[in-house]
Amino acid sequence: MTQPLLQAADLRGATRLTTDAVVGLASLVEAMHARIASPPWLPGLGGAVPGDERTRGLTGLVYKTVRGVTHLVGGSTEHLLGWLALAMADPQPLRAPRPEREAFVAALNGVLGDHLAATDNPLALAMAFRQGGRALPLDRPSLRARVPGATPKLLVLLHGLCMNDLQWQRDGHDHGEALARELGYTPVYLHYNSGLSVSTNGRILAPLLERLFDAWPVPVQRLALLGHSMGGLVARSAIYHAALMQRGGLRWPGRLDDLVCLGTPHLGAPLERAGHGVDVLLGAAPYAAPLARIGKLRSAGINDLRRGSILGASAAEDDAQRAAAVGLPPGVHCRAIAACLGPAGGSLKGRLLGDGLVPVASALGQDPDPARSLDFAPEDLAIVHDTGHLDLLSSPAVYAQLKAWLA
Repeated sequence: MTQPLLQAADLRGATRLTTDAVVGLASLVEAMHARIASPPWLPGLGGAVPGDERTRGLTGLVYKTVRGVTHLVGGSTEHLLGWLALAMADPQPLRAPRPEREAFVAALNGVLGDHLAATDNPLALAMAFRQGGRALPLDRPSLRARVPGATPKLLVLLHGLCMNDLQWQRDGHDHGEALARELGYTPVYLHYNSGLSVSTNGRILAPLLERLFDAWPVPVQRLALLGHSMGGLVARSAIYHAALMQRGGLRWPGRLDDLVCLGTPHLGAPLERAGHGVDVLLGAAPYAAPLARIGKLRSAGINDLRRGSILGASAAEDDAQRAAAVGLPPGVHCRAIAACLGPAGGSLKGRLLGDGLVPVASALGQDPDPARSLDFAPEDLAIVHDTGHLDLLSSPAVYAQLKAWLA
């Protein structure tokens, strides 16, 4: 049995998101109205002040009324849906989730996850370890009951941007399940809001992983992290923050054996950089400046892909400066696999294009500036060809390499 495709909490979340969208659109239109009514070279016309994004007089009252009515209707609807959620509570909460809903909510969180979290939207995902799409309890008796066959070899898999834990299953293959069958690992899948900044997710994951480590039904003899795309950045961020927290008694960083990254943009993703360039151009044009807000709707998580950031950059730095480079964690076997859409021995263009999202050099942590390069050993790097970004999840060549490294 699976859960319903649409849940009452989803309706509440959609209502709140729609309210935010209408209010935001009204403010955007008003800002453009103010810019046009009072150009920089003709200050004070049309009841607006240069640089102000609010109109005045009757026009300003109209925009204010639109926002007020929208908040009132949205709040009332959400209140009613809150009662409905109680009445429609799932009598079988442990049923498996619907993959379609999970995929939609994960994608929404990837694009708007920071906004959803900031507004306490019911659609915002909370970080959890899962198996079969169901959250795992983090106390030993309950975890032992949920994972009766737990082994001393613990494998934590971290999905990428706009994805979820169920999507490790692709084309009938799941790296975690295969490594469980052949090498005796017990896979646990992280489920998280990929729209939050990588640093935020890293800070949340560090103590959560300690709770999993402490509650594991048997003593952990080998701990491995496997991250796809953004998941590799989140894993590196968690290791970094855990090292800072170790004075508080975190044990798992000292027991971490392996970190493997699949198609992780260690040095950034050029598609996100291109989007940032459009924002800069729009912001420089007097009338178009308000439209730059639309481009900036990208989540904090997406913005972090610009430079492969695993640390939070200050607002003053914005993206004019490179995010601080953090090396690989000492004492951990760190490996990376890059994918290339082109064949082996292909052109430079193919390597730059990489898997369609992440260039080969970025996935391998190789930068012309030695200060930004990651110190992977040559034998800990691999490139698979004729393979796209998502194909890394089902590639036989990728699995063969994982099996060799994690044996």
